[in-house]
Amino acid sequence: MTLPISFDDILAAGARLRGVAHRTPVLTSRTADERTGARLFFKCENLQRMGAFKFRGAYNALAKFTPAQRQAGVIAFSSGNHAQAVALSARLLGMPAVIVMPQDAPPAKIAATREYGAEVVLYDRYTEDREAIGRRLAEERGGTLVPPFDHADVMSGQGTAALELFEQVRELDGGSLDLLLVCVGGGGLISGCATVARALAPACRVVGVEPEAGNDVQQSLARGEIVHIEVPRTIADGAQTQHAGALTFAVMRALVNEVVTVPDAALVRAMRFFAERMKLVVEPTGALGAAAAFEHAVEVRGRRVGVVISGGNVALERFAELLARG
Repeated sequence: MTLPISFDDILAAGARLRGVAHRTPVLTSRTADERTGARLFFKCENLQRMGAFKFRGAYNALAKFTPAQRQAGVIAFSSGNHAQAVALSARLLGMPAVIVMPQDAPPAKIAATREYGAEVVLYDRYTEDREAIGRRLAEERGGTLVPPFDHADVMSGQGTAALELFEQVRELDGGSLDLLLVCVGGGGLISGCATVARALAPACRVVGVEPEAGNDVQQSLARGEIVHIEVPRTIADGAQTQHAGALTFAVMRALVNEVVTVPDAALVRAMRFFAERMKLVVEPTGALGAAAAFEHAVEVRGRRVGVVISGGNVALERFAELLARG
């Protein structure tokens, strides 16, 4: 079966992003290793440009626009990180951007998107269809619609995070990974990461992590078809997707070994660990992979484990509130 993206696509994206995206650090923690009985390698995409891995996919997609597409601009819909990523990428590439965002998205993400120069169109995520709004705006304005995950160039760009991770782990101690933990919303990040893992370390297990309240991908893989759910009620706003994409589901079904879930309380505990022990600000969605390791949602003992910290875009007031409540 031919999948929507290949390892060569990710290598090409890596070349496109070189010198533009940050080569984010991979950090380790003796305390985390002792707590889990594993050797954990944290890929810190919270330190990426605009604060999340989403910059990789957005820039890779927009950089491939034709001159006519650049002149007309880009349309996107997102709860926050893809919005900021498209807005920043559009500014760097000199094109207009219109972003459809839920009115209850974190205010800091809405503000940052506007500060990057994009026009923001707000909608009610519980009563309106963001994809329909995006398609309508693209038709009205002539812009090119770039969805947050179900797009081959976006998926390929996201995979460069894992490409770097495997390289950096080799640089750190000459080894590879037995397990890769990746947060799952629509599946763009894990699709790219799984493609890299299969090429560089075929024996590495790739495990996705969703919030308990939003396990649409876990259900979809179990049933062998895309399952649609109501908008999840979870603090992991980046994983409040209602269904996987056709392209991402094809890759996940072929290359992802398992999807597990963790409760919101576990995300807060992981966020607290990162803040107290590693001095990192991590948003709830970004803590999904680490929470799975810390809470033993997947067996990590004795294994070398890559953990993608997907982002750190959380308002400080909200961050403090969650840690105090937890």
